[in-house]
Amino acid sequence: MAGGLLTDLYELTMAASYLRRGMSGPATFSLFVRNMPPDRGYLISCGLADCLSFLEDYRFAPDDLGYLADEQGFDDDTLRALERLRFTGDVLAVPEGRVVYAGEPILEVTAPIAEAQLVETVLLNHISFQSTVATKAARCVRAAAGAQLIDFAFRRTQGIEAGLSAARASYIAGFAGTSNVEGARRYGIPAVGTMAHSYIEAFPDEDAAFAAFTADFPDRSTLLVDTYDTPAGVEAAIRAARRAGLPHLAGIRLDSGDLGALAVQARRMLDEAGMTRTRIVASGGLDEHRIADLTRAGAPIDVYGVGTRMGVSADAPYPDSAYKLVAYGDRPVMKLSTGKVSAPGAKQVHRGPDGDLVALRDEPAPAGTEPLLVPAMKAGRRVGPAEPIGVARERCAADQAVLPGEITRLRGPETGSVRLSARLRECRDRLRAELTARVARTPL
Repeated sequence: MAGGLLTDLYELTMAASYLRRGMSGPATFSLFVRNMPPDRGYLISCGLADCLSFLEDYRFAPDDLGYLADEQGFDDDTLRALERLRFTGDVLAVPEGRVVYAGEPILEVTAPIAEAQLVETVLLNHISFQSTVATKAARCVRAAAGAQLIDFAFRRTQGIEAGLSAARASYIAGFAGTSNVEGARRYGIPAVGTMAHSYIEAFPDEDAAFAAFTADFPDRSTLLVDTYDTPAGVEAAIRAARRAGLPHLAGIRLDSGDLGALAVQARRMLDEAGMTRTRIVASGGLDEHRIADLTRAGAPIDVYGVGTRMGVSADAPYPDSAYKLVAYGDRPVMKLSTGKVSAPGAKQVHRGPDGDLVALRDEPAPAGTEPLLVPAMKAGRRVGPAEPIGVARERCAADQAVLPGEITRLRGPETGSVRLSARLRECRDRLRAELTARVARTPL
């Protein structure tokens, strides 16, 4: 996919105007979240890999240019400029899986201004959606307290690509696998599945259905036991295992009813049958709050299948994200819009024991801190090979492991400390005063 038209129309008209005027100076845009979503004390950075792939392949295909000529009336000079245009800029970004907070850059792009402007929409889309889902998934992992989680979201996400992204983001956040087979293949994630109620209903009764499935898949027989009556379904599953000569089933799945009480009853029945290794899988409208309730109640659930509420981050489906010009040439810039004041200049984020310090990029790093933004792309090419997904997964677990409870709690959390350096505050205040004075001198 060439990608040239994967943008909003105003990005194209602005880029055309820059190109007509020979405005090709380096511009730095900063992508960040203004405010934390509801009940979120932190966010998990995700989506960078797709951003880099998009930038490396960026171009306008002949069909794109034909559409811009025929339907949007772009002139020949602009079309020729767009035909030659590739992304040639630099990207500094927070690696995937890291914990981030509002008010600090997740990604900064420095490129000729038309290039940096045109890629805004896709970068915001990837980072905003995937970070939202990864954060929701991480909360589910924390609530499960050691039980495994499986992504069941594909059928309910808002689009096919969203389902694939949700599989990847949830795995980075700590999920054990996905039911999404293409997502598993594409990203190297374990594929996991059980069966649907339709399979049971296609046979004369549960005994016949379970006998067929255990015969066809003896090494992965996780049987759905709540199609008609859950205790009777568990009994049928035990009978099927014995008839097939299996010492145990891979699992049984509960998908409705009082999952906690049914899990206790099913566990007792399985253990009495000698199937202590058979795992109990629970699914059906789960999110971190329901999982936390089951965990607190001591429900003997080994695996949770989490779908819709995670895949769309139902309670907080989007972050207040922005992609703002912070420097053009050697000139820092900022906006003064009410509630949307931006901090000027290319930046770095230094993480230390006292929290995160957002500073101008050329400032020295304070002692005892590490930089969050690292080079991801130079002159339009990645600085290294694509990172294995397992690296981001390990990074995500490590970052969350050191978060205090007041930030990770599921309701009413606090958030991490994010401060501006003295030099950045000085730059911001000076520029604000200059802009305010300029506006005051401009006649109405």
